[in-house]
Amino acid sequence: MGKRCAVATSQPLATLAGMEMFWAGGNAVDAALATAIALTVVEPTSNGIGSDAFALIWDGKLHGLNASGKSPQNLTLETFVGMDAVPSLGWLPVTVPGAVSAWQNLSQRWGKLPFEQLFAPAIRYAQEGFPVSPVTANAWKRAANLFLPLTAPEFQPFKSVFFPKLRAPYSGEVWGSLDHAKTLKAIAQSGGESFYHGEIAQAIANFAADTGGMLTTADFAAHQADWVEPISTNYRNLTVWEIPPNTQGIATLIALNILEGFDIQRYGRESAESYHLQIEAMKLALADVHRHVTDSRFMEVSTEQLLDKAYAASRRQLIGEQAIPLAQPGLPQGGTVYLAAADGELMVSLIQSNFEGFGSGVLIPGTGIALHNRGVGFTLEANHPNQVAPAKRPFHTIIPGFLTQNNQPLGPFGVMGGPMQPQGHLQVVVNLADYGMNPQAALDAPRWRFIADDQVLLEHSVPRHVALALAAQGHDIHLSDESGFGKGQIIMHREGVFVAASEPRGDGLALAQ
Repeated sequence: MGKRCAVATSQPLATLAGMEMFWAGGNAVDAALATAIALTVVEPTSNGIGSDAFALIWDGKLHGLNASGKSPQNLTLETFVGMDAVPSLGWLPVTVPGAVSAWQNLSQRWGKLPFEQLFAPAIRYAQEGFPVSPVTANAWKRAANLFLPLTAPEFQPFKSVFFPKLRAPYSGEVWGSLDHAKTLKAIAQSGGESFYHGEIAQAIANFAADTGGMLTTADFAAHQADWVEPISTNYRNLTVWEIPPNTQGIATLIALNILEGFDIQRYGRESAESYHLQIEAMKLALADVHRHVTDSRFMEVSTEQLLDKAYAASRRQLIGEQAIPLAQPGLPQGGTVYLAAADGELMVSLIQSNFEGFGSGVLIPGTGIALHNRGVGFTLEANHPNQVAPAKRPFHTIIPGFLTQNNQPLGPFGVMGGPMQPQGHLQVVVNLADYGMNPQAALDAPRWRFIADDQVLLEHSVPRHVALALAAQGHDIHLSDESGFGKGQIIMHREGVFVAASEPRGDGLALAQ
């Protein structure tokens, strides 16, 4: 808790990078950006310079930034002939990375400190090395099984940077990347222009041309982050805000609209009734999102239709005592970092991601830039609005959240983890609004995760009687200790005090002053 400012992230060194900016006289945007840039170094298993990003910023009103990139202009459906889905590795799932454009836009609009100064902690961590934190080390170790066997030329630079000893670094082992530091310096000194219009864009295009990729300098030059109007719904005494499509944030809002018609407070937090209603509402929301959400230019159904309260009421009628059998939503896994920063004037909710762990496995030689694989969010299904196409944004899983009450800001929140993200947002909001939990308790509470059809994962901390009752209602229940329940952060501002929280499922740290 603190009165002046707060930062919450999934990695302690990144949190400290944000606090450094506050101590240097910067504001919440400066702190958020220094944190985001540092996370590309200290949590490379989830994000990097080659990530996409989204943000919500409060400066007296709420602003949204969509910094996701588009597919290559010469990528066509014919490229995928003979495939059932967009592959997760190699060049085919790589779209233009947008994170650097998010850093540019946010700094130009709100930053107090020089752009170059925001990079100092990240460059220091990359040059001097840093001790790898436990959750990141575990993710790195899991990734070794996927990436070390790869033999194609496009994967070799990635392996040499992230697995120089032919293994993942251990928890506490010092790892760094001089190439990463060099690239961050180039981005800082050029104000980000080198990434889209200069040497870095050319290096990426050259490596693509040499190893079978389709990205060109024209794709990078055409990239633009877009300011967007956030979307929202009222749930109990809160207004919940999300970024509009092409992200899945709307799933949280649809599910809350459905859940609103149930008196969930009459059931205990750890009751089968409460779990069942939340799970069923989210299943219905994800079914809609999987069918309709894509690049907003290609959507056949409007966000207004999906968020219509009358529509939610009709969907609510489908929920009964037994689990609804539904087709698999088809939302892929994710590797993501979320961060929040706030001061007396600004509040920032920012998320950036390489998608599935390290991303595509493609790293540009001499740069340290590991490219994301966001194109996996496309479908090859005929006549689907999210079908792969040139110069198109794919369906995105990463979603920053924000809460207001009576038109006043409460603050930013987010939960990482692919399809877990809207499910995590829903559960956090229910914990806050229905069960009156404080931010830390709302993050720490046991979670469920809908997978597909009737399959639901429960954390082992969910009481046994809840698991048994849900199984009796037709849910295919599995208990899990895996990391698939997300990692979240919250900053809330009430009565002049910031309350910052980071949950124990990650390495994270919340600090306030």
